[in-house]
Amino acid sequence: MDAVAHFTQLARYNVWATARLLDAVGALPEEDYRRDVGLFFHSIHGTLNHLLVGEHHLWFVRFADGISPKVALDAELEPDRAQLDVRLREGAARWAPLIASFKPDRWSGTLDYTTMRGTAASLPFAATLAHVFNHGTHHRGQITAALTVLGQPCPELDLVYFLQNPSTP
Repeated sequence: MDAVAHFTQLARYNVWATARLLDAVGALPEEDYRRDVGLFFHSIHGTLNHLLVGEHHLWFVRFADGISPKVALDAELEPDRAQLDVRLREGAARWAPLIASFKPDRWSGTLDYTTMRGTAASLPFAATLAHVFNHGTHHRGQITAALTVLGQPCPELDLVYFLQNPSTP
Protein backbone atom coordinates (compact mmCIF):
# COMPACT_ATOMS: atom_id res chain seq x y z
CA MET A 1 0.00 0.00 0.00
CA ASP A 2 1.44 3.37 -0.96
CA ALA A 3 1.65 6.31 1.46
CA VAL A 4 -1.38 8.12 0.05
CA ALA A 5 -3.60 5.03 0.35
CA HIS A 6 -2.24 4.24 3.82
CA PHE A 7 -2.81 7.74 5.21
CA THR A 8 -6.16 8.10 3.45
CA GLN A 9 -7.25 4.95 5.25
CA LEU A 10 -6.03 6.43 8.55
CA ALA A 11 -7.95 9.62 7.79
CA ARG A 12 -11.11 7.56 7.14
CA TYR A 13 -10.55 5.74 10.44
CA ASN A 14 -10.12 9.09 12.20
CA VAL A 15 -13.48 10.32 10.84
CA TRP A 16 -15.21 7.06 11.77
CA ALA A 17 -13.74 6.85 15.29
CA THR A 18 -14.37 10.53 16.00
CA ALA A 19 -18.01 10.24 14.93
CA ARG A 20 -18.58 7.08 17.00
CA LEU A 21 -17.02 8.64 20.06
CA LEU A 22 -18.94 11.91 19.69
CA ASP A 23 -22.18 9.94 19.34
CA ALA A 24 -21.41 8.14 22.61
CA VAL A 25 -20.37 11.32 24.38
CA GLY A 26 -23.53 13.04 23.13
CA ALA A 27 -25.57 10.85 25.48
CA LEU A 28 -23.73 12.11 28.56
CA PRO A 29 -25.48 14.48 30.93
CA GLU A 30 -23.77 17.87 31.15
CA GLU A 31 -22.37 17.28 34.65
CA ASP A 32 -20.59 14.10 33.52
CA TYR A 33 -19.41 15.69 30.27
CA ARG A 34 -17.66 18.50 32.18
CA ARG A 35 -16.73 16.59 35.36
CA ASP A 36 -13.05 16.10 36.24
CA VAL A 37 -12.61 12.40 35.44
CA GLY A 38 -8.84 12.23 35.83
CA LEU A 39 -7.96 12.92 32.21
CA PHE A 40 -4.86 15.01 31.50
CA PHE A 41 -7.25 17.68 30.26
CA HIS A 42 -9.57 16.84 33.19
CA SER A 43 -12.99 16.61 31.56
CA ILE A 44 -14.24 14.97 28.40
CA HIS A 45 -15.02 18.47 27.15
CA GLY A 46 -11.44 19.57 27.85
CA THR A 47 -9.97 16.56 26.08
CA LEU A 48 -12.19 17.08 23.04
CA ASN A 49 -11.04 20.70 22.94
CA HIS A 50 -7.44 19.46 23.06
CA LEU A 51 -8.18 17.27 20.03
CA LEU A 52 -9.65 20.25 18.21
CA VAL A 53 -6.64 22.42 18.97
CA GLY A 54 -4.02 19.75 18.27
CA GLU A 55 -5.37 18.03 15.18
CA HIS A 56 -7.08 20.93 13.50
CA HIS A 57 -5.64 24.23 14.69
CA LEU A 58 -2.00 23.23 14.96
CA TRP A 59 -1.17 20.21 12.84
CA PHE A 60 -3.67 20.66 10.02
CA VAL A 61 -2.48 24.24 9.55
CA ARG A 62 1.15 23.14 9.65
CA PHE A 63 0.53 20.59 6.91
CA ALA A 64 -1.75 22.85 4.85
CA ASP A 65 -0.13 26.28 5.26
CA GLY A 66 3.34 25.66 6.73
CA ILE A 67 2.78 27.79 9.82
CA SER A 68 2.07 27.36 13.53
CA PRO A 69 -0.84 29.53 14.61
CA LYS A 70 -0.77 31.09 18.06
CA VAL A 71 -3.06 28.79 20.00
CA ALA A 72 -2.43 27.02 23.31
CA LEU A 73 -2.78 23.23 23.41
CA ASP A 74 -4.66 23.42 26.70
CA ALA A 75 -7.06 26.13 25.57
CA GLU A 76 -10.79 25.65 25.71
CA LEU A 77 -11.13 26.92 22.19
CA GLU A 78 -14.79 26.00 21.87
CA PRO A 79 -16.88 26.28 25.06
CA ASP A 80 -20.16 25.29 23.38
CA ARG A 81 -20.66 21.54 23.44
CA ALA A 82 -22.74 21.24 20.27
CA GLN A 83 -20.44 23.51 18.29
CA LEU A 84 -17.39 21.57 19.48
CA ASP A 85 -19.00 18.38 18.17
CA VAL A 86 -19.63 20.00 14.77
CA ARG A 87 -16.11 21.43 14.56
CA LEU A 88 -14.49 18.10 15.43
CA ARG A 89 -16.51 16.26 12.79
CA GLU A 90 -15.76 18.91 10.15
CA GLY A 91 -12.09 19.00 11.10
CA ALA A 92 -11.70 15.23 10.87
CA ALA A 93 -13.27 15.26 7.39
CA ARG A 94 -10.67 17.76 6.09
CA TRP A 95 -7.71 15.40 6.39
CA ALA A 96 -8.41 13.00 3.49
CA PRO A 97 -8.68 15.76 0.85
CA LEU A 98 -5.50 17.35 2.19
CA ILE A 99 -3.68 14.01 2.03
CA ALA A 100 -4.87 13.50 -1.57
CA SER A 101 -3.36 16.86 -2.51
CA PHE A 102 0.21 15.88 -1.58
CA LYS A 103 2.53 15.01 -4.47
CA PRO A 104 4.29 11.59 -4.35
CA ASP A 105 7.74 13.03 -3.61
CA ARG A 106 6.32 14.86 -0.59
CA TRP A 107 5.96 11.65 1.43
CA SER A 108 9.69 11.00 1.70
CA GLY A 109 10.46 14.64 2.48
CA THR A 110 10.00 16.88 5.47
CA LEU A 111 7.24 18.99 6.92
CA ASP A 112 8.71 22.47 6.98
CA TYR A 113 6.88 25.16 8.89
CA THR A 114 7.46 28.31 10.88
CA THR A 115 6.75 28.12 14.60
CA MET A 116 4.63 30.75 16.30
CA ARG A 117 7.90 32.32 17.51
CA GLY A 118 9.07 32.65 13.90
CA THR A 119 11.59 29.82 14.01
CA ALA A 120 11.90 27.44 11.06
CA ALA A 121 11.09 23.82 11.91
CA SER A 122 11.54 20.67 9.85
CA LEU A 123 10.19 17.20 10.72
CA PRO A 124 9.95 13.93 8.76
CA PHE A 125 6.73 14.31 6.76
CA ALA A 126 5.13 10.84 6.94
CA ALA A 127 6.23 10.16 10.52
CA THR A 128 4.79 13.48 11.67
CA LEU A 129 1.47 12.81 9.96
CA ALA A 130 1.38 9.37 11.64
CA HIS A 131 1.98 11.13 14.97
CA VAL A 132 -1.04 13.37 14.37
CA PHE A 133 -3.34 10.37 13.87
CA ASN A 134 -1.78 8.55 16.84
CA HIS A 135 -2.45 11.61 18.99
CA GLY A 136 -6.16 11.50 18.18
CA THR A 137 -6.31 7.75 18.80
CA HIS A 138 -4.63 8.20 22.18
CA HIS A 139 -7.07 10.85 23.40
CA ARG A 140 -10.15 9.07 22.03
CA GLY A 141 -8.96 6.05 24.03
CA GLN A 142 -8.69 8.18 27.15
CA ILE A 143 -12.26 9.35 26.67
CA THR A 144 -13.55 5.79 26.25
CA ALA A 145 -11.83 4.91 29.54
CA ALA A 146 -13.55 7.91 31.17
CA LEU A 147 -16.88 6.73 29.77
CA THR A 148 -16.29 3.35 31.40
CA VAL A 149 -15.61 5.04 34.76
CA LEU A 150 -18.83 7.01 34.34
CA GLY A 151 -20.75 3.79 33.66
CA GLN A 152 -21.56 4.75 30.07
CA PRO A 153 -21.43 2.35 27.10
CA CYS A 154 -18.25 2.73 25.07
CA PRO A 155 -18.08 2.46 21.30
CA GLU A 156 -15.62 0.09 19.65
CA LEU A 157 -12.94 2.40 18.20
CA ASP A 158 -10.12 -0.03 17.46
CA LEU A 159 -8.44 0.29 14.05
CA VAL A 160 -8.55 -3.51 13.62
CA TYR A 161 -12.32 -3.46 14.23
CA PHE A 162 -12.62 -0.69 11.63
CA LEU A 163 -10.66 -2.67 9.04
CA GLN A 164 -12.45 -5.98 9.72
CA ASN A 165 -15.99 -4.63 9.46
CA PRO A 166 -17.11 -4.01 5.90
CA SER A 167 -19.97 -1.83 7.12
CA THR A 168 -17.59 0.90 8.29
CA PRO A 169 -17.61 3.89 5.96
